[in-house]
Amino acid sequence: VVVSHGALTNFLAGTQRTLRLTAADRLAAVTTIAFDIAALELFLPLTTGARVVLATRDHVADPQAMLDLVGQAGVTVMQATPALWQMLVLHDADRLAGLRVLTGGEALPRPLAEKLCAHAAQVINLYGPTETTIWSTLADVSASRPPSIGTPIANTRALILDAALRPVPPGVGADLWLAGDGLARGYHQQPGMTATRFVANPFGPPGTRMYRTGDLARWSETGEIEFLGRADF
Repeated sequence: VVVSHGALTNFLAGTQRTLRLTAADRLAAVTTIAFDIAALELFLPLTTGARVVLATRDHVADPQAMLDLVGQAGVTVMQATPALWQMLVLHDADRLAGLRVLTGGEALPRPLAEKLCAHAAQVINLYGPTETTIWSTLADVSASRPPSIGTPIANTRALILDAALRPVPPGVGADLWLAGDGLARGYHQQPGMTATRFVANPFGPPGTRMYRTGDLARWSETGEIEFLGRADF
């Protein structure tokens, strides 16, 4: 996937509007560099004056070691998949106190969301494919309702369309498309695949495109996006 510097810059600026990191923050980098979400852990702190706390594979594999690092290094923000958060919650949820939790890469189960909300300072659920530059939507999770994937970040538009590319009303599940400044240029040296997944956006200015995520979603009555699963499963 070919992602421009402009798309990455838009992602960092859009995410910062919600996270509002400062020089007082310390963000744990736990993700392998082969996974695109590592870009948030490495670049967002460097663009905001915050500090990066590097975790090793041993930390990530051992919940005690990971929680020790969080406490000893004064970590204030950490991004991880629900699987890693589940491991930490089961080991000692009380040690998440004061931590701002970022979770994404997998669907966030409601029981885990409730446990995180009960112990952490804040829980933010993130969603987005690599083709739209890491995270495209985010939600501030509350224990009082099922977790959603929220609303788009800055300069990003989410569209939920039927098979004829018509918008569907709230509560109706259909294909989730994404448009805006975060779209990748396409797939490297794969013009056919690029043309299939990145198509002209009939809802935007001439020349703009939208990306079919392959996911199903629906609008909630409050205007948030509820993830329903993959369209091809």
